Amino acid sequence: MNRRNFLKTVGISGISLFAMPLVSSFATTKIQLGNKIIRSISDGHLQLPMSFVYPDIEKNLLEKILTNNGLATNFLKPECNLTLLEDGEKRILFDAGAGANFMASAGKLFTSLEDKAISLDSITDVIFTHGHPDHIWGIVDDFDEISFPNAKLHFPRVEWDFWRADDTFSKVGEERKTFVIGARNRLEIMEERIVLFNVGDEVLPGIEVVGTAGHTPGHCSFAIHHGSQSLMVIGDAITNHIISFSKPDWPTGSDQDTELGAKTRKMLLERLATDKMQIIGYHLPNGGVGHVERKAQAFQFIQ
Repeated sequence: MNRRNFLKTVGISGISLFAMPLVSSFATTKIQLGNKIIRSISDGHLQLPMSFVYPDIEKNLLEKILTNNGLATNFLKPECNLTLLEDGEKRILFDAGAGANFMASAGKLFTSLEDKAISLDSITDVIFTHGHPDHIWGIVDDFDEISFPNAKLHFPRVEWDFWRADDTFSKVGEERKTFVIGARNRLEIMEERIVLFNVGDEVLPGIEVVGTAGHTPGHCSFAIHHGSQSLMVIGDAITNHIISFSKPDWPTGSDQDTELGAKTRKMLLERLATDKMQIIGYHLPNGGVGHVERKAQAFQFIQ
């Protein structure tokens, strides 16, 4: 018996049965881009020790900038903001959230969609930024079935090759080995429905693939275009609303390649500030919607 037949038998919805405890979605932002409607959808938040996020920054410098901006000095609680694009008959979700098995404070996507009366069956496409747990583990439900039964699944080719490669397990640190196992399990289930794409492709009409490697080897962002207007879904290329903008060259432990991650971050911030493009950041606050402005020798996140 598959998941959907089981749910029909017992007569209750999959969301109420299998989701984490009900919470209201944090993000309520709705953006109009021509005839496109773009929403930020909450999957909850993470809880990350500072020793993981910024292990290589001098403690006094780090604590000063955190304290001055009202942030805790021992851990961060970044939001998880998925992007939902409605374009005609298309209902496109960027990333799939953490699901129920990664972190108790995350995995709220199904509840957030239910709050907005959006059914899982109505999602036509899921486009992935990369293969980390909080972005991909939610694609598979408790019955090892794809959570969105009618969706095409679009995945970066470089990411696909990286997570499935024989030597990947030996290339990552001890704390990321479970990431590899989790990604491989889900990619195997997804394989028959995967459409791979490359940097520079138009993954779907009006959606440009922007290479933002560093956080992971094949991390991608997506510029959604309508005429002269654009918005970029940046995934985890920029992760903290204070430090990533004011100190973009500071390495972060969340990036697999810290040097490339910093280089990518600075290049992306420069483009976003120059183009005055709106963004949705997966781990930025208040739904992650805002834009980038230059400030002194660095940048600032404006909401």
